[in-house]
Amino acid sequence: MAFPDPRVERHLIADEGEFVVDEVRKHWAAVVGAILEALAAIPVLLLILWLPSQAYWVPLLLSLALLVHATWRILGARMDRFVITNMRVFRVHGILTQNIATMPLARILDISVHRPLIGRILGYGHFVFESAAQEQGLRDIRFVPKPNERGLTIQRVIQRAGLRGSTQSWRQDDERREREAAEAAAAAAAAAVAAPIAAPQYSTSDTAELPGEDHNTTAEMPWWRAQ
Repeated sequence: MAFPDPRVERHLIADEGEFVVDEVRKHWAAVVGAILEALAAIPVLLLILWLPSQAYWVPLLLSLALLVHATWRILGARMDRFVITNMRVFRVHGILTQNIATMPLARILDISVHRPLIGRILGYGHFVFESAAQEQGLRDIRFVPKPNERGLTIQRVIQRAGLRGSTQSWRQDDERREREAAEAAAAAAAAAVAAPIAAPQYSTSDTAELPGEDHNTTAEMPWWRAQ
């Protein structure tokens, strides 16, 4: 374990199967200002050569203050980690006092990636999270290396967790139900058409006599046989 290290594994819910998908350290551009501040201590210290001997302590204290402040900023950037797990995203930061801000995947509504011109050249960007409840310390994640790849990683984790696009899922379920109902109705109609039509059965007793038909055979017999 390298010093300093925030040891993010201590904050995982191991008994629930949580694991780290990606641990994001700040881009080196985040400490450029601190490095320049530390380098500025050198010319300040060199002022001793031109100042009276009685005032030597002034540039000495100024250079020491610049060096300490720059070191503090570098340590702060080193201890600032953004962690993506299979259950949530969280940020750990702080040197002496450690702060943790966490956000479940279910609360992430949108992720915006801002890449300034210098960020596009050096390969970093800034995340802006839109969530159901804006957690302090997690809305803006600055100096993220390879921001597009990290953004896709978060999207994949959300998709695998089944938490993205609930409205779309409901719409797909409704369409599926309507499609199944239409298919069932079509199958029922096809079965009705394919069923054989039974011919009606009539008995001799139910046969109706035609109107006007004379069943008196005597009237049709010749006269000599009718006697």
